[in-house]
Amino acid sequence: MKKRWIVAGIVVLAGGVAAPWAVGVVTEQQWQEAAREVNASQPFFQVETAGYRRGLFSADLNGTLLYHHPETGEPLRLSYHGTASHGVTGSLLEFTAAELPAGLAPLFPDEQPRLTLETRLWGTAVAELTVPAISLLDDATGESIKVAETVGTATIRDGGNAAEISLLWPGAALQDGASRISVENVRFQQSMTRLQGDVWTGTGDLTLARLAVTAGEQPPVGLDSLAVHSETRAGDGGTTITTEGSISLQSLTADGESSGPHRVDMVLEDFDVAGWNSFIGAMTDLQAVALDPAADPQQLFEQQMAAMGQMTEALRTLAANGMVFGFPSISLTTPEGEVSGELLIRHPALSDDEKAEMLMVMQRLTGDFRVSLPVALSERYPQLKGQLLPLIEQGMVVQEGDRLVLRARLQDLTVDVNGTLIPLPPVI
Repeated sequence: MKKRWIVAGIVVLAGGVAAPWAVGVVTEQQWQEAAREVNASQPFFQVETAGYRRGLFSADLNGTLLYHHPETGEPLRLSYHGTASHGVTGSLLEFTAAELPAGLAPLFPDEQPRLTLETRLWGTAVAELTVPAISLLDDATGESIKVAETVGTATIRDGGNAAEISLLWPGAALQDGASRISVENVRFQQSMTRLQGDVWTGTGDLTLARLAVTAGEQPPVGLDSLAVHSETRAGDGGTTITTEGSISLQSLTADGESSGPHRVDMVLEDFDVAGWNSFIGAMTDLQAVALDPAADPQQLFEQQMAAMGQMTEALRTLAANGMVFGFPSISLTTPEGEVSGELLIRHPALSDDEKAEMLMVMQRLTGDFRVSLPVALSERYPQLKGQLLPLIEQGMVVQEGDRLVLRARLQDLTVDVNGTLIPLPPVI
């Protein structure tokens, strides 16, 4: 019996030692795969690992985050340091900046932003980013910055094919003399599942309680209760997607008066997944090419032309399989009344023979456009009235009671605006 207990103890001890070692091996593989996935999925920043030193119960790693400004392509390098502790079923990684850039260092004199990543052998990871509160005051100039602590979390499942992301930012206030900007209560929630390539389904919500801007003697500008919502779902056995979204704003304050509520609804309906994935890939390629400062001009031109060709072919695929996109409802509330409208563009699904003969996307497009606004609104703003007068004289805008209305329909490369026909040039 004693021998059995000894053997069992040895097995347990060996398991307690071997399990963290195995977890450490898997964690290193997961980190390398995650870095490759991040680098391949977008062109804006790259994760570089300079060293990964794995021990039995822990690991130490360091590297660089290379960020490219999306407009200038200017690079910014941020060195990071990480430690990992290995358990029986997973690891905990903690990251901090090895050295903050000179412009950021004064913002975090006591505590740096920190990122923790908890991984599990079965492919689930939980990342949490905490940015400490910032409070700076320049006694000489009166300039001040106050930013509340920000916490963001991401739960990644199914080997990176599903994720839940959340961000909570209580707000910030920046004061510069007579100018002040304040932001209150920003929340972001997103749930997403990969359908194919760069195409994901799920829901997303972004809310902002208030944004206020005061600039010297100018009237203050403010936004209240901004909400952005989107939902993408698959259809037809996963071969198509439909995305519906909305942007709403409870009130807008500008020029000394408030207006609202405002709302705009958007839709992308029955988009072919393969075509949409190809289009997104081409857009990503164009961004990556534009951010490469060392690219040869001739090679840069060839890559841009190739990406544009891919985008054109993707648009043909999207159109040939049928689609609808646009803004089914637009509602903007002004003191003079509501400005309403809609814009929907459609392309019918084509047979195989029709797809083979398809030369242009524009030729089969149809669409409807309508906008209606109060006459009082045009009378209040002379510049708007000056733009509408020629359209009224041509019969494109008609008055119906106390409102001005424009209706248009697209068909056969021609736009019919209240009976006035406008031919369109073939584009694609």
